[in-house]
Amino acid sequence: MTLRIGYIGLGLMGKSIARNLMRGGFPLTVHNRSRGPAAELEAEGASVAECPRAVAEVTDVVFTSLPDSPDVEQVVLGPGGVIEGCRPGMVFIDNSTIKPEVSRRIALTLEKAGVAALDAPVSGGDVGAREGTLAIMVGGPKEAFERALPLFHAMGKTVTHVGESGAGQVAKACNQIMVAAQMVAMGELLLLAQKARVDPRKVVEAIRGGAAQCWTLDVKPPRLFRGERRPGFKAHMQHKDLAIILDTARTYGMPLPATAVNLQLYEAMLQMGMRDLDNSAVIGVLEAMANEQLKVDAG
Repeated sequence: MTLRIGYIGLGLMGKSIARNLMRGGFPLTVHNRSRGPAAELEAEGASVAECPRAVAEVTDVVFTSLPDSPDVEQVVLGPGGVIEGCRPGMVFIDNSTIKPEVSRRIALTLEKAGVAALDAPVSGGDVGAREGTLAIMVGGPKEAFERALPLFHAMGKTVTHVGESGAGQVAKACNQIMVAAQMVAMGELLLLAQKARVDPRKVVEAIRGGAAQCWTLDVKPPRLFRGERRPGFKAHMQHKDLAIILDTARTYGMPLPATAVNLQLYEAMLQMGMRDLDNSAVIGVLEAMANEQLKVDAG
């Protein structure tokens, strides 16, 4: 039997993920706070539900992709939420990036209703979401993970069952430590090269073949050299993720000094009015500090 899928939260990532699930042959019902993205998918064959409860009532697996922990709790456990429409044997999958302890709390509540919960945050940005090449890190019951594997394969390229509930969110926190560090380091090296009167394009070309090679250097510099700083992955979401990381680190008594500095840089980015730019646009904070603007390609 083909699983009926519900998807709640059709933002920059969620809409593309939902579309790939539908293209994978899974009947899709969607809900979004604003009508536009839902109507777009409706025109492509999806059904639209008026509330999260209504999504759960007509599906076997419900996904969410929402901004933060309180949003997921409200949509799943609040009035008119997923829990009011679910049935024993259903699976709930959260693609959001939220606090691990919130994922665990939601999983325990849903378990009492006979619903298995998987925290399954993703990495790969808007490009990965569109092209179905996301890395998906999953926490929760192994049986539910195996049942959901065909869905994950429609969404992403790398799917890893990390451990029990909350483990996917811990993995995503670790991922975001590295992402933020790479974005800041990239901004620093581009501006240092330019300050030293060396073409940063040639520097990127030179170092990408060595130990500095990474996804960030492969993808982001061409956008910055074109003057393109739109998301991508929004700066305020990177800031939110870093705050979650440091909160989680405090829970376990783990010092994260470099991540703390990177959080301050993203905080400055928000204060400078760049919250909706790409997370790579943190270079704008460094430009202000260095009094050096990255030169963009002509035309």
